[in-house]
Amino acid sequence: MHSTLIVARMAAGSAREVADLFGAFDRTDVPGRMGTRRRQLFEFRGLYFHLQDFDEDHGEERIEEAKSDPRFVQISQDLKPYIEAYDPATWRSPKDAMARRFYEWSAA
Repeated sequence: MHSTLIVARMAAGSAREVADLFGAFDRTDVPGRMGTRRRQLFEFRGLYFHLQDFDEDHGEERIEEAKSDPRFVQISQDLKPYIEAYDPATWRSPKDAMARRFYEWSAA
């Protein structure tokens, strides 16, 4: 399994709206086409953490491919009032907001 973690800023009190948007999006076939097996959203003191688990290590590539799907474009637009780039000066795509894993452990 492969995971990605997107870090951004989230408007205060918007967790329900963001969850509802992803709930509707996740009922489409787009997550499956991207290889997404699990999505978890977290908030902490104005920060937004978006953890996605994929079957294989092609998640970032599949996200890039899905970016042209009108439903992906729409959720990106719908999230704008609630989610903003952690560092707007360097953000160009979701890949620019992905945290870098530097340690991993799994039970045997």
